[in-house]
Amino acid sequence: MFDFLTKKFSSIFSKFSGNTRITQDNIQEALDQVKDSLLEADVPLEVINDFIEKVKVKALGLNVSKSLNPGEQFIKIVYQEICDFLGGANFVTPSFQIPSVIMVMGLQGSGKTTTVSKIAHFLKDLAAKKGKPRNILLASVDFYRPAAIDQLEILAKQVGVDFYRSNYDKPVQAASDIFKKFKNGQYDYLLLDTAGRLHVDSNMLQELKDIDTNLEPKYKILVLDSMTGQESLRVAKAFDQVVGFNSAILTKIDSDTRGGSAFAFKYMLKKPIIFLGSGEKVEDLELFYPDRMANRILGMGDMLSLIERAEAQIKQDDKERVTQNFASGNFSLEDFADQLKMMGKIGSLSKIVQYLPGMGNLNMTPEMVEKSELEIKKFKAMISSMTLKERVYPKVLDASRRERIVKGSGTSLKDLNLLLERFEQSKQFAKLFNKKGGFKGMFK
Repeated sequence: MFDFLTKKFSSIFSKFSGNTRITQDNIQEALDQVKDSLLEADVPLEVINDFIEKVKVKALGLNVSKSLNPGEQFIKIVYQEICDFLGGANFVTPSFQIPSVIMVMGLQGSGKTTTVSKIAHFLKDLAAKKGKPRNILLASVDFYRPAAIDQLEILAKQVGVDFYRSNYDKPVQAASDIFKKFKNGQYDYLLLDTAGRLHVDSNMLQELKDIDTNLEPKYKILVLDSMTGQESLRVAKAFDQVVGFNSAILTKIDSDTRGGSAFAFKYMLKKPIIFLGSGEKVEDLELFYPDRMANRILGMGDMLSLIERAEAQIKQDDKERVTQNFASGNFSLEDFADQLKMMGKIGSLSKIVQYLPGMGNLNMTPEMVEKSELEIKKFKAMISSMTLKERVYPKVLDASRRERIVKGSGTSLKDLNLLLERFEQSKQFAKLFNKKGGFKGMFK
């Protein structure tokens, strides 16, 4: 979502970094470029002006730290202000009291129904990590979108939580019936999917207000489509004025949206963004950390989130086995294939690069990412076409064996040579890694 801003900011700060002395002129030049970047990212002008003014005041009154040069100090100020605008550095993981009703609202097409199942998956997974079960009920009062309730029932099965379909066909009556089911079933959480429209209208808001009055949900979450830019901010204001909400979730962050709505949300609504949604899978929901997002915007990456994503998706014994083989030097094509599989579990290459430091400067095009992902697919296919002996002892790969592998995998000898080249590079890195003392040596 913030790729556009990352590229823009990386370009600005690459010129400004170094031993540049902070003056009125070069500060103004940098701020003008920051302003242009935020305008292009669809950030509202009033937000931009306030942001620029705050940075300018702090930068011109700067007492330069001995450990940082003036350019680095300026970047630090921008980073701190971005954190504040996104929600502040002291992020607290959202917690939901038990029992509670969580009412999920949003326009049609925002990904609201899918998001309901993602929240359920998050709550269930969070409790499982603590060794606790969670009794969760999903239900819907969306009688306007065809098959919306059927969709939620299917998603509930995927997550492994209960689903209830009311016999009433009026949203307010159905909501009251669902609430009785929640109370009688002694559930921990009721996640209620509400009806949306293609745009905000008074009937929809009144309906939501009536449901809110009857159920008195402890939490009201607004789902916003990040692709709608500043329009999402207007939608949020309309919901807040009539129904009110506690927090927001931004969906479709894996799209080409320029991130303006996320940048301005906390400033304009005074409410936090708690999650970001990407993809259609129930696990495609991540916590929104303002400080980590500020790092990503400035091209510094977000390794903590990447590590957490890996921890959630990869089994501990798989990680330990590959790590031990890597550290011992007994690194085979079998391990190389396992590494590729583990990377695939974390996400697509286009997703992973967003978390890596410096990727904003590389200007990786979609074509480059697509080419790399195709290479990985070919590597997996070729390794799958090998015998166990060939994976463990690739030196046995003579001409006839190579011919059989490329034929069986639908690849070419050139592809196989590239795989073996990449594998050798990984082995060399493993040797260097171990000479440097492994993970401990990396941080000395």
